[in-house]
Amino acid sequence: MNPPQSEDTPSEPLATLDAARLGEALRLAEQAVGVSDPNPRVGCVIGLADGTVLGRGTTQRAGDAHAEVMALRDAASQGLDTRGATAWVTLEPCAHHGRTPPCCEALAAAGVARVVIALADPFEEVNGRGVARLRAAGVEVVVAPPEDDTALAARELNIGFLSRVVRRRPWLRLKIAASLDGRTALANGRSQWITGPAARADGHAWRRRAGATLTGIGTVLEDDPRLDVRDVPTVLQPQRVVVDSRLETPPGARILQPPGCAWIYAGTPGSAGADAERRAALVGAGADIRHLPAPEAGGATAKVDLAAMLGDLAARGINELHVEAGHKLNASLLRAGLVDELLVYLAPKLLGLGREMAAFGPLTELSQAMAFTFIDVTRVGDDLRIRARPPGRDLF
Repeated sequence: MNPPQSEDTPSEPLATLDAARLGEALRLAEQAVGVSDPNPRVGCVIGLADGTVLGRGTTQRAGDAHAEVMALRDAASQGLDTRGATAWVTLEPCAHHGRTPPCCEALAAAGVARVVIALADPFEEVNGRGVARLRAAGVEVVVAPPEDDTALAARELNIGFLSRVVRRRPWLRLKIAASLDGRTALANGRSQWITGPAARADGHAWRRRAGATLTGIGTVLEDDPRLDVRDVPTVLQPQRVVVDSRLETPPGARILQPPGCAWIYAGTPGSAGADAERRAALVGAGADIRHLPAPEAGGATAKVDLAAMLGDLAARGINELHVEAGHKLNASLLRAGLVDELLVYLAPKLLGLGREMAAFGPLTELSQAMAFTFIDVTRVGDDLRIRARPPGRDLF
């Protein structure tokens, strides 16, 4: 995705110190994963031209301090004066009163003389206003070139936030664990465990990145998953989401158990009888049910409008959506062009007959194949992790 650019967006590379400090700020921003949602992940370093660092900060939980304020507090706690200093921050400082006051005002009030920004913020209440208000206060502002490594890394770290703001839908990452011959389960449905413990822990790290984890009713009925983060530490648990056209989720399903509640997206609501009883039982178990029937389906068992569901999730503050579903829902998401990224773990095994990654086709021509571009291939334990995206997808 190309960030918004003003007419003075620099074309020259950043100075060495600026690049180094932004790199440090980016590492601080990474600490906000699993903490700051739905707010972006931001890091800030405040220091002097001679290399002295005065303060460091990371965005806290929503409603708490942003990275810039945390860095100013860090400096103040040490009795250090930030007047005349430079603030290096990974995202344009906010310029509006939300749950917290504007960060651009806090920086200006602290006497910061210069601010270096890795990435402009497209959020409509910021989107250049942070830069403008800093400059109006007499602060020098430098924005990294879009092709700068730190700018690209900051974009990747906040790709879900940017997707929600620009496209009004979360960044959808589809996770699949499979054998070398592309089987996600045996013919009888057994799938635990195809990949090894290192890959499973890595998968939980990707769950931690997400504002919500999603699966389909088939997986709920067969595997009874929890879809929470267990194998890595996290401050926030992702919201759990189920695509369940006919409200078949058992009220005792693990995905409905506290803490929190599950969001269930269903098709056409039933008017009485068994449908009403199922709905009442699920609501009694803590489920939040929304009916979003696909317009072309019709009937009492209409499928869920998946695109509308993503829009609703964005409206509810979900930046990244982590999907772990079965071959049918995987195929529906792929056919609809809603998958932004594949996260595939391949185990060094051959399973023969079994369930495929996605049940679509058959195709009649190779030209009909869904094309992806590899963006990362990494060995994780004994398994291989592959990340791939539709060509140009990160450009939105």
